[in-house]
Amino acid sequence: MFKLRTQGLLVASVTLLFVSCSATQAVNKPDESTSVKLSPSYETLTTHTPTDSNIAEQSLSLQQIMADPDWMGRQPIRPYWADDSAGVYYEQKRLGSPLRDLWIKDLGDETNGKKVNISTKHQDAYQRRVLDQHNKMAAWVFEGNVFIKDLETKTLKQLTKDNKKPYNLKFLNDGRLSFQSGDSFYAIDPFTGFYELLVTWSFADEPIGVTAPQDYIAEQQQKLIKVVALKRNHQEQKFQQQSLLEKTNSSLAPPSFYFAKGNETVEASLSPNGKWLIVAETKHSEWRDDGDIMPNYINEDGRISADKVRPRVADVTPKNEKLWLLNIEKHTKRALSYSDLPGFNEDVLASVKRENAAAKGQEYSINRLPRDIVLLRDWSWSQSAIQWHSDGDNVAIMLEAWDNKDRWLTSVDLATAKLKNQHRLHDDAWVNYDFNSFGWLHKSKALYYLSEESGYANLYLKPLNGEARALVSGQFEVNNLTLSQDDSFMYFKANKKHPGIYEIYRVAIQSLAVQELTNLNGMTDYQLSPDEQSLLLTHSTLTRPPELYVKNIGDENAKQITHTISQAFLDIDWIAPDIVPIPSSHTEQPIFSRVYAPKNANYEFDEKRKAVVFSHGAGYLQNAHLGWSAYFREYMFHNMLAQQGYVVLDMDYRASAGYGRDWRTAIYRQMGTPEIQDLQDGVNWLAENQHVDANRVGTYGGSYGGFMTFMAMFKSPELFKAGAALRPVSDWAHYNHGYTSNILNTPDIDPIAYERSSPIYFAEGLQKPLLINAPMVDSNVFFVDVVRLVQRFIELEKQNFETAIYPVESHGFVQPSSWLDEYRRIYKLFETNL
Repeated sequence: MFKLRTQGLLVASVTLLFVSCSATQAVNKPDESTSVKLSPSYETLTTHTPTDSNIAEQSLSLQQIMADPDWMGRQPIRPYWADDSAGVYYEQKRLGSPLRDLWIKDLGDETNGKKVNISTKHQDAYQRRVLDQHNKMAAWVFEGNVFIKDLETKTLKQLTKDNKKPYNLKFLNDGRLSFQSGDSFYAIDPFTGFYELLVTWSFADEPIGVTAPQDYIAEQQQKLIKVVALKRNHQEQKFQQQSLLEKTNSSLAPPSFYFAKGNETVEASLSPNGKWLIVAETKHSEWRDDGDIMPNYINEDGRISADKVRPRVADVTPKNEKLWLLNIEKHTKRALSYSDLPGFNEDVLASVKRENAAAKGQEYSINRLPRDIVLLRDWSWSQSAIQWHSDGDNVAIMLEAWDNKDRWLTSVDLATAKLKNQHRLHDDAWVNYDFNSFGWLHKSKALYYLSEESGYANLYLKPLNGEARALVSGQFEVNNLTLSQDDSFMYFKANKKHPGIYEIYRVAIQSLAVQELTNLNGMTDYQLSPDEQSLLLTHSTLTRPPELYVKNIGDENAKQITHTISQAFLDIDWIAPDIVPIPSSHTEQPIFSRVYAPKNANYEFDEKRKAVVFSHGAGYLQNAHLGWSAYFREYMFHNMLAQQGYVVLDMDYRASAGYGRDWRTAIYRQMGTPEIQDLQDGVNWLAENQHVDANRVGTYGGSYGGFMTFMAMFKSPELFKAGAALRPVSDWAHYNHGYTSNILNTPDIDPIAYERSSPIYFAEGLQKPLLINAPMVDSNVFFVDVVRLVQRFIELEKQNFETAIYPVESHGFVQPSSWLDEYRRIYKLFETNL
């Protein structure tokens, strides 16, 4: 069960109270006897594990931890409901194979699920299906072919068998099914099979009958030679005749719309009534330059290849996207101008530019040129940035500025072809690339959306011509929205009762009453059943990987329906880390952290302990939660270290996800400063509360965690005795644009931020032993990051570093032998130096 432990922390007397809440419950069912009392402060969540192990304790080895993870079990992935709400589909990896099979679990059958036969897989692989307005018909694409199913009669029909690669499926209001293929939309009548082109567009000059003479010679030729003039006349007549035929004869496919040559489609969206099309287009550009390559030394032909890779943030140029409104019936198109958006020409980076200009002895003047604006791209979205109301006469578009400082939720006046701002979200740091979901209520002209304007991702509702109001608000994050068909409820996932516990809730749209639907105390995701009576849950805990559960919305308990964790994994008495709110010396918020401590430690008599501080990757990621970590190998490694007397600290430092906007943006223009301050607070806490010798602490991490190792070892060399940096960033100017420009702007605008935040500029600060583990075919953090830093070390005559290279690995290691080699080196570093 969880118990509260202060461990010397000064905390408020009002705390989260957990009663009999198992963080490592048995695999067969979750413990649902937990009651939760909300409060503004938190104490340590201490786990006491009711073990289902067959042995008292098993010594862990690196060979087992870093082996192919199939030994742990093969968890269900990509689950979804059967269309009758009576069953659940999920995928499962085959043992010892990269292949996955589709399984179905009948909820009325207590036996295990059944594997879907590959010969009939098209009947069941409808995870991305779309429904008609009445929820009576469903359609999906399987291997490039369109299928449609009558949900009442269960009749399945294949509508296409071609190479058009259909996507963007949508039922039109008249019952036809539309889809996009290339720069065209088609519609099929599911009953008659009639198939037609609805609209098409091209990036080319619009055809004309004859072209005007290009120069004097051509002009005279056409004037003097009668046969040339006659041919041109005939050609013009034929062209006019064909144009008239296309305009007046309804049996023909519609003519094309034309856009500027050299441009390309970004996205297109057809209205449900089939009358309108929104097209976003931009100037065509290659996604990379010829010089954006990465040597790959291990290939099947025995030769070196030059793999194509992304550009660097320093090389990316701004992009602008233009919006068009097409009237399909009248065959007209009008541009949607951004000029009515508030702040469209605001110089939001003026202070940054002024600071950088002053550093060069220059002055900066305000620039009022229009900003580059594009469709918003949320990194976790499955939806489009263009959302039509079901009536087909109202559409909302979410836009973002290329400089990352503004997000606009707009509607479109179809009569005047003008954008109307419904909500502007401005952030002086950067607008989050998560928490941007939005859409329409089904039965009214009102938009719901997520926004961080309160400091946390909360849910709002705004009528088109009214004021916005909060549907769900508080100091917690709301996400994963599902609107009920009758607009009564919005279902969502949130960490409402504790930053590290995610449960499922729903809010009544009218009364704003919030109902907690799960109380599993871990990490829980959901899908609402088609009949809206049940939840399909993916639930995990600190010591148990995800399994599937089903819960009737009216019932108290959830029922586990998959049991995929291996007995070999269950037979290990895993240590569940405490979740500790470590006080911060820089913010009012604590730094939530996982703490792995040796069992049965007697601090009064034991010698002071050595410790390891792990830094998670990505920056914006949450790891100090009560669910199964994506860093499962590190979790097991930390168990092994704790078995051997180490204390391990895993901090959600500032920049991490789950704690609101201010925590997320603390690193703006100063990556590696707040995070290392938090690590310092963590080391101090270990010394004061975990009987740790502050002079025997090491650190390691990968990707962003590797970057943090560099910054700690270079800028605070007294903090750690040794460090390991895995697949690390050494110079942010060499990383990608989408991530880096949010936090540091771009190098041409803000070189101060890059030089302040990049470890390569502080390499002279290295004093303690450093291990660098670098994959050579890393398409995310390039190997050259390590190469350049090593050259700096050589020139600085540094001797206390080692580099291990992994010739066949990319950013995420695959081969167990690589994992084992990497962690053997990390373990040796700590054993030797701590």
